[in-house]
Amino acid sequence: MRNKKIRKKLYGAKYKIAIAKANFNGEITSGLLAGCLRALKECAVSDKNIKILEVPGSFELPLAAQKLAAANPHGGRVKKYDAVICLGAVIKGETKHDEYISSACSMGLVNVALKFNLPVLFAVLTTPNLELAKARAGDDDFNKGYEAGLAAVEILDNLAKI
Repeated sequence: MRNKKIRKKLYGAKYKIAIAKANFNGEITSGLLAGCLRALKECAVSDKNIKILEVPGSFELPLAAQKLAAANPHGGRVKKYDAVICLGAVIKGETKHDEYISSACSMGLVNVALKFNLPVLFAVLTTPNLELAKARAGDDDFNKGYEAGLAAVEILDNLAKI
């Protein structure tokens, strides 16, 4: 968790942020979204500069991120969004399915970030049980969606200095 001193320095009013949210494990991902939106509002990102795209599950997040990264209504090199935040929850079951989904999702999102030279934030929980997922999607500063919202503004601020 970032401390309050760092949080107060983050100002994202100029940024346009896209959020791709998986609907699978909806109770968890809705909590992540609430935390993410709270962080963005604390950083002065206006509602009109936030786009939310829902997808069925975490496996679909890389494609959603790629479409959002490539979204440019005017053509050329100007990007529509400054960053894409991906929210999902993959919870271990009786098989190794969670490992395949988590791996594909994380690698896909890395590829999108590098292909489009765009911050793509990974707030996809990969927990061994539902209780741990709930603990990371609660209404507090330990919410991983909240941390991703802050991280999006922080990385954009830092990249702007290069």
